[in-house]
Amino acid sequence: MDVQWVLVCHGCLTVLVIVSFLCGQWPIFEGTFIERFHYFLTVGAYDYFLRFVMYVCGSRARDAILSVEYFCCDRPNPILQIIYLAIIGVAYFLVAQSSFKYIPGHYLSGVHRYASFFAVAVGFLLFLLTSFSDPGTVKSDNVTQYLSAYPYDNIIYKEKECSTCKIPKPARSKHCGICDRCVARFDHHCGWMNNCIGEKNTRYFMAFLLWHFLLCLYGTVVLGLVLAGQLKELKVIYILTAYYGVENSFFSLAPHVIQWLLGSYNTQILLMVFLAVLSLLLAGFFGYHLHLCLTNTTTNETFKWQDYISWKRRLQEAKASTAALKASINGITAEQKPPQSKWRAFFRRSPLEDIDVMKDNIFDKGYHRNLLEIVLPLSSRRSVLHSKFD
Repeated sequence: MDVQWVLVCHGCLTVLVIVSFLCGQWPIFEGTFIERFHYFLTVGAYDYFLRFVMYVCGSRARDAILSVEYFCCDRPNPILQIIYLAIIGVAYFLVAQSSFKYIPGHYLSGVHRYASFFAVAVGFLLFLLTSFSDPGTVKSDNVTQYLSAYPYDNIIYKEKECSTCKIPKPARSKHCGICDRCVARFDHHCGWMNNCIGEKNTRYFMAFLLWHFLLCLYGTVVLGLVLAGQLKELKVIYILTAYYGVENSFFSLAPHVIQWLLGSYNTQILLMVFLAVLSLLLAGFFGYHLHLCLTNTTTNETFKWQDYISWKRRLQEAKASTAALKASINGITAEQKPPQSKWRAFFRRSPLEDIDVMKDNIFDKGYHRNLLEIVLPLSSRRSVLHSKFD
C-alpha cells in the first residue's frame, strides 16, 4: 500500500511540474502558486544555481555553464529533437511491453497492435517534415516574390531593410537570431523542431500538433480499455461484491478497484496519466495556433499588435485627458450652471472608458481564405509567381 501511495504522489508531482513549467505563465494562473512555481522552474532555480557555482567554483565554471546555455538556447542544436525521439520511443516501448499482451482483449481487437505503430510512424513523419522543410527563407533571389505576396500595412509593418541580411524585409517576415536568416510569415522558432515555423511549414506544424494530440488521446483510451477489459475478464467487480461483501455501487467499489489497479497495473496507470496530461497540453497549444491561423495572425504578430494597441490606447487617453482639461477650463469661464447631482457625478462614465482601439489586420481575409493560405502558401501560387516576372 505504501508503494501505491508513492506512485500516486509521484504522478501528482509530475503533473504539477509539467503544468507549471509549460502553462504557468498563462493568465488563468496569474497570482497563484502555479505562476510562482513556474518562475522558480524557469528563472529562479537557474539563477540560484549560477550563484552557487560562482560561489563554490569561481567565474570560470559559471562562464562554462553560460557557454553551454548559449549553445542550447541561442544556437541551432538537436537536443530537444533527441528528447522528443526519446519520449516517443520510450513511451511506445513501455506501452508495447506492458499492454500488448492484453491485446486482443475484451474491448480491443488485435488491429490495435498495428494501428498504434502506424500512428507513431505518421507522427514521426510529420516531425521530420516540420523539422527539415524550408520555413520560407527570404533571400536576395526570392525577396521580390515575398514582397508581392505580403504588402505592408503601414501599421505594424513598414518598408525597411534587414540590418543583417542587407535585403528588403517583406511584411510579416522576421530575422531569426537563432537560425540567422529571414523567414517569411515568421511565427516562432521551435526548439523541438530545431527549425523556424514560417510560411511554408506552418501546415506541417499544425498537422504535427493535431496528430500528436490525437495520438496521446488514442493511447489514453486504449490503455483505459485494456484496464477495463482486465476488470471484466478477471471478474474483479464480482469478486469484490460476492466474496468481500462490498456494496455494488460506484462510491463503494471505486476505492477497492483503484487500489487493485495501482497494485497490479501501475505502469499502465502512470502511462495513462502521462498521455492524458500531454493530450490536454497539446489540445491547448493546437487550439491557440488554430485561432491564430483562423485570424491570419502569427505568434510574432500578437506581440506587435499588443504593443501597437497599448501605444494607441495611451495616445487616445492623452487626447481625451487634454480635451477634458480644456472643457473644464472653458467651464470655469462660462456662465454658472446649476450644480450637478452628486449621484449623477458618481455614476457618470469617464471619457477614458469610451476609448476603444480596434485591431485593423489587413491580412485577415476570412476563415476559409486564411486556412487556404496555410495549406497553400501565397508565395507558391501562380498569381504571385507571375507578378514576380512582370
